[in-house]
Amino acid sequence: MSYTVIVFVKQVPDTQNITGDAMKPDGTVNRAALPAIFNPEDLNALELALQLKDRFGAKVVVGTMGPPNATAVLRASLYRGADECILLTDRAFAGADTLATSYALSCCAKKYGKFDLILCGRQAIDGDTAQVGPQLAEKLAIPQLAYVEDVIDLSKDKVSVKRTIEGGYEVLEAPTPVLMTVIEGNEPRPMNATRIMKYKRARTRSELAKDHADANYTDAESLVEEADNLVAKNLLIHEWSAEDVGADKGRVGLPGSPTKVKKIQSVILTGGDAKSVEPTEAGISDLIHELIEDHTLG
Repeated sequence: MSYTVIVFVKQVPDTQNITGDAMKPDGTVNRAALPAIFNPEDLNALELALQLKDRFGAKVVVGTMGPPNATAVLRASLYRGADECILLTDRAFAGADTLATSYALSCCAKKYGKFDLILCGRQAIDGDTAQVGPQLAEKLAIPQLAYVEDVIDLSKDKVSVKRTIEGGYEVLEAPTPVLMTVIEGNEPRPMNATRIMKYKRARTRSELAKDHADANYTDAESLVEEADNLVAKNLLIHEWSAEDVGADKGRVGLPGSPTKVKKIQSVILTGGDAKSVEPTEAGISDLIHELIEDHTLG
């Protein structure tokens, strides 16, 4: 049996050294001020999907919502083994919080059609909310499995997974279709050299049009012909707008986002004084009394 796995990934700003300077006045991240990377746990979700492709012959479809240059993570997904990619892009999506993002992704999944699994990374490093996956499952009215580390088995109508819990793990089953959020539990495979040579030419229609403009081509027929050639070679990345997926523009982007970031600030933890404590009953007793006196305890 053939399975379809949709993996939603995100191109995120590298937040390792983020400061207040990387924020816009409206409380959104100034992504142009930070280098863009593939969200780490989304790579784990992609790897799990590719393992299902290896084991069960599943078709892996990768989607992302973002600006036109977010195609970088889609091509990186093709280089690793994905079969098909979707770029959900529209100025209307800008400034989305988790509620607006999950709504847009749900519209994307519904437009794509039948699927057996949706995989997402547990959370993105730019927001750290871990809300998009669960909200997406709710909007699609499908069950969800969180903190998934591995898929034990997949059959026609159910999936069995191993998920991490405090102090260990548990095995759960759920009917398909189901959404799973994936944690760091595997080693994402490297990009394949043969696939890089093939899919480095993968483009959206907008990228094709830009390539033609940069080359000063004005022949509209040649642009259509090139797009048809990409379709024939499975090198065309789908590019869908809010209108294409039937999204209510009042529910996406800033208009659909009830949460706003007022400000961020860097917190620098500096080392304080160190004190040696004798590893004896008297030494520990003195320490406890000192902590009680300065109200650290009690």
